[in-house]
Amino acid sequence: MTTEVRIALDAMGGDHAPSEVVKGALLAAAEFAVEIILVGQEDVVRRELAAASATAPRNIDVYDAREIVTMEDTALAPLRRKRNSSVRVCANLVAEGRAHAFVSAGNTGATWTSARAVMGMIEGVSRPALAAVLPSVKGHTLLLDVGANVDAKPNHLREFAVMGHFYAQMLFGIDAPRVGLLSIGEEEGKGNELTKETFRVLKETGLNFIGNAEGRDVYNGNADVVVCDGFIGNVVLKASEALGEFVSTTLRQEMTRTWKHKLGGLLAKSAFIGLKKRMDYSEYGGAPLLGVKGGCIVCHGRSNAKAIKNAVGLARNFAVNKIDEKIMAKVNDLHKREHDSQVLATE
Repeated sequence: MTTEVRIALDAMGGDHAPSEVVKGALLAAAEFAVEIILVGQEDVVRRELAAASATAPRNIDVYDAREIVTMEDTALAPLRRKRNSSVRVCANLVAEGRAHAFVSAGNTGATWTSARAVMGMIEGVSRPALAAVLPSVKGHTLLLDVGANVDAKPNHLREFAVMGHFYAQMLFGIDAPRVGLLSIGEEEGKGNELTKETFRVLKETGLNFIGNAEGRDVYNGNADVVVCDGFIGNVVLKASEALGEFVSTTLRQEMTRTWKHKLGGLLAKSAFIGLKKRMDYSEYGGAPLLGVKGGCIVCHGRSNAKAIKNAVGLARNFAVNKIDEKIMAKVNDLHKREHDSQVLATE
């Protein structure tokens, strides 16, 4: 082994796999101090490696996994019919201690079930949550869940809020991240039964809970962490990606419409490049699945080589900083303090 941190990378997962995944692995191997284990059909992966690079870096290895979980497969496929699939084998490697984390741009449901069932949950958490970093006018906002749980109960959203709070502390360097509950109005009584009950539960956590957050608060910087179920979160995430692409395409069209627009576009080119970079999902790599033992980074299905590279970098940081262990310690500490408070209240 050439490096201490080992990341398993699902070479067969994603719309552009294995080509873009292999290219992303090569970029990551050159940029980060990490060993990458490309998991997939070995002959196919090695062929892609040979096509992309004259000599494979020493910090890239290939692990054979013959089966592929497609986007049409159910979330349970890697646990039942396709136990030798690349995503399942990635989870196996982490569970066995042969990798510290894994990255996949494949079937999100299959990735979620593989991580949860094979790697296991950290103590004190019953459901994992996908946490996405989105740009805001004041920096960034952490949104979770963005797709792991399409249905959730108040206690699940409470867990998401607690994990998001502690992850934001580490990610953004904020002592008391502002936690908001995504709803249709700021007032406590606004929303459906899930948000109303969750509001009551979050008030009792001791977190810096600021109440309901509307959709605009995701981007105006009024909250550092925004909590919702995976159905709503995924809609927000996909709509945000589409809006970013719309703005980028429209600006490009307008900048070339007349000679005046071309001149203005030339003068503002650096600003437009900066805007595009902030709105580009590939800059963020992927979303960590908080709550599972080890690290699991879920990438967009359309991820290109740049996104894969950044996802590997995120997985490396997750492993180096032992984020899962720190979240578990924080969650258990919060549970203990809440229990002690309840005991004191009854005395």
